[in-house]
Amino acid sequence: MPTALPTARSDREVFRSVLFEGDQPAESSGWDKTDLFADLNLDQVIDKATPGRGDYDLRALFAEPQAEAGTIRYRQEVCEDLEDPALAEAVKAFGDRMARVRSLANADTSAHRYQRLRWLVDAAEKYGPAVRELTEALRRPGIRSRGLCALRDYLAAYASSDGFSELEAEAGHVKAGLDRVKYSVRIDGLRVRVLPFRDEADYGAELEDTFARFAQGAVKERGFKFPTAYMTRVDAEIVQRVARLHPDVFTALEQFGERHAGFIDATVARFDREVRFYLAYLDLIAPMRSAGLPFCYPEADSSGDLEAYEAFDLALALKLAKEGKKPVPNDFELRGPERILVVTGPNQGGKTTFARMFGQLHYLASLGLPVPGVSARLRLFDRLYTHFDREERAEDLTGKLEDDLLRLHRIVESATAASVVILNESLSSTTVDDALFISRQVLGELMARGSIGVCVTFLDELSLLGPQTVSMVATVDPDDLTSRTHKVVRRPADGLAYAQALAEKYSVTYESVRERLVR
Repeated sequence: MPTALPTARSDREVFRSVLFEGDQPAESSGWDKTDLFADLNLDQVIDKATPGRGDYDLRALFAEPQAEAGTIRYRQEVCEDLEDPALAEAVKAFGDRMARVRSLANADTSAHRYQRLRWLVDAAEKYGPAVRELTEALRRPGIRSRGLCALRDYLAAYASSDGFSELEAEAGHVKAGLDRVKYSVRIDGLRVRVLPFRDEADYGAELEDTFARFAQGAVKERGFKFPTAYMTRVDAEIVQRVARLHPDVFTALEQFGERHAGFIDATVARFDREVRFYLAYLDLIAPMRSAGLPFCYPEADSSGDLEAYEAFDLALALKLAKEGKKPVPNDFELRGPERILVVTGPNQGGKTTFARMFGQLHYLASLGLPVPGVSARLRLFDRLYTHFDREERAEDLTGKLEDDLLRLHRIVESATAASVVILNESLSSTTVDDALFISRQVLGELMARGSIGVCVTFLDELSLLGPQTVSMVATVDPDDLTSRTHKVVRRPADGLAYAQALAEKYSVTYESVRERLVR
């Protein structure tokens, strides 16, 4: 007995998208993510995920985080189904066929009219099998996502509809008619005549017979394939005259173009684009999974505790993979009243990487994609804010401190209880007292609003602001204090972060002093 397929609503009009269970939001999030992507190195991740896919504008899909838990779970289900290699290959094959269908159906208008119409027929002829084969692939047992089950039912109804059947039948009929067309061309100097075909001699057969005596052993067949190219003026004039010799065939061709110019179903075309979003990301992380790095589908909600275990910076992992290396994983937790992870420790100890990881996890989770780590529970957000230290530029009309304050003010002014905020080495350009005073005000306001986030700083005092702050420290090798482990652990600040910063600023670290003594 065949395995029963998961049930989904059969009404063709029910299915819309594999990204949204209902109607797609009418408006985008509307906030500029340029700084966010650069600060978290998400631009590097997206660049590596989307090369060669410019026709589908996948970057726009990666730039639209979602704040609804239902939407996230809907996407996670689809993504999990697509991790089946056989299904993924079938969907990729469908995408390859659709790419060819679109290239033929959307031919350049500068091509000759009959040539465009013939390409349209060829596109329709390829479109039918592509839809049917995808429909059959979606019947395989094991598919459980609401999105793909609904798509399967939609395609089954669509492929059995009168309109689809008529498209296939008419494309086959027109193509068969064109294949039967024969004609003769006589060229006399600059004069070209197009005549009906009169069962004239096959000169190819006569040539083969004449040269057969010279054949030695098996002869390799060498066929000639005419390139797909635009017609010349002579080609176009010949076709015009052929059309006069076979009016019924070319009338049928023109009628096909009138009836089926936009034959690609809008829902099928939408799926073809949207599914590439999932496949692009799964292809990106596949080599890392094969190398043993963990990925998981996080629990994502708008409230509750947060946690992640053995998580890592995805952009860094992609970079290290080229060298055959792996990133150092880290854990974090925020429970009860805890809101802000205050990260201290030596420079180059992994603090910024930890902050980026925290932001990346939340952003990737908001897209409904698997995130780096063994397991995670993350916060859905209305906005994800970043404030990373920037070099002062000559063209800026404000000083570095003023720029820092303006950017911090914009964050504090608009952050809510649903916001995620990443502050990395903010206010490093001012005095310790001023940095401490301003940072206390900023974190105090964020905690009062209920925002969650990470604050990377050399000010240990910030980890003691109250029960909302959690101290985390970038550690060093206890047997070699100059060696960074890149592990960030939950423990009280040790008071050495600022000392290390001062020592590096005035070149009195162990390495600097030793180097001068050696000289």
